[in-house]
Amino acid sequence: MKASIYIRPPVPADMAAFIEAAVRSKALHKPYIAAPDTEAKFHAYLEKMVEPVYYPFLILRRDTDALVGVVNVSNVIRGMFHNGYLGYYAFAGHERQGLMRQGLQEVVRHVFKSMKLHRLEANIQPCNKASIALAAACGFKKEGFSPRYLKVRGRWRDHERWAIVAS
Repeated sequence: MKASIYIRPPVPADMAAFIEAAVRSKALHKPYIAAPDTEAKFHAYLEKMVEPVYYPFLILRRDTDALVGVVNVSNVIRGMFHNGYLGYYAFAGHERQGLMRQGLQEVVRHVFKSMKLHRLEANIQPCNKASIALAAACGFKKEGFSPRYLKVRGRWRDHERWAIVAS
């Protein structure tokens, strides 16, 4: 069965649609993330997301090219580790339809097959049940708990560590 989505890196021409989706999704994202919602923040996002350390992916609907969500692979480490960290979020109107699951699975395949990473880790706030369910549905396993692990929206927050390794 052909996927309902496709993935690709963001480009400057995505700015208007991305900002509109981020603004529309503020209630969905709070308190977990703050997606780039202005021209300046979008430009800063593109400037930061540069290989070989950062690999951003947009998830888009195949039928309409609408932005479904984002998966960022960050802090990629090579050498003996071959690891990357994931951050992801859906845009409002596309959640709970299985589209993010398809998109995250596609990114995981790409990361393991094309980028040759061995491990991906997602650190998720324990109250973010939808994100935990998505990680679990994509084969990630809970490895532990990190108190006050990441500063999100101005506060140090606890996170669960979820990871998947290449087979």
